[in-house]
Amino acid sequence: MNNLANILIVEDDSTIRTILQMLLRSVGFTHVRSAARGDEGLDAIRREPPQLVLLDLMLPGLDGLTVCRRVREDPTLADVRIIMLTAKSEDEDVVRGLELGADDYVTKPFSREVLLARINAVLRRNDPLAAGRDLDGLRIDSRAGSASLNGELLTLTRGEFRLVALLASRPGRVYTRSQIIDAVQDEEKSVTERTVDVQLVGLRKKLGAWASHIETIRGVGYRVKP
Repeated sequence: MNNLANILIVEDDSTIRTILQMLLRSVGFTHVRSAARGDEGLDAIRREPPQLVLLDLMLPGLDGLTVCRRVREDPTLADVRIIMLTAKSEDEDVVRGLELGADDYVTKPFSREVLLARINAVLRRNDPLAAGRDLDGLRIDSRAGSASLNGELLTLTRGEFRLVALLASRPGRVYTRSQIIDAVQDEEKSVTERTVDVQLVGLRKKLGAWASHIETIRGVGYRVKP
């Protein structure tokens, strides 16, 4: 883990807040801050932007979804990663948070191992394709609108290319169906959830064994495994 990372916990439950602080410090994180209210958390983010925010959804002052939205609306905070912490299991809460720009989510109660794994994955996340490196043999040329796998050019439809480019742009991030629809939207014809399903089936066939990297998050959407 990047133990030098600046992490902010925004959680109104003092017991959970203390447990999270102790857990992070026990594995070597030295710069851990916390806030008990959404408005205080947003102020702390703006004052000293962290690398990662562990953000509860049910907060006094400002709820977590509002905090997430305001962070994503501020271009100066583009590098701030957000993991949502929620006691709710309803898919719509998770979907809405991801659509607002959260990078991942963990449902309470959560295990120590799962939370640390999610934190580790988000902190090391970057854009390997934009940096010109392969993602396990997959290379995407956004300018040319083409993709290759192990040096072999893939014959993709426009929708399939947009789909794989989106999913591979940020490994580990879950993209909801509505986000995918927006990304693969064609000017000449409308894109529906059914269209996305068809494109995904075609894409998986063309990617062969590499398609195992694409993970379905039930009730939410899809991601490329980190």
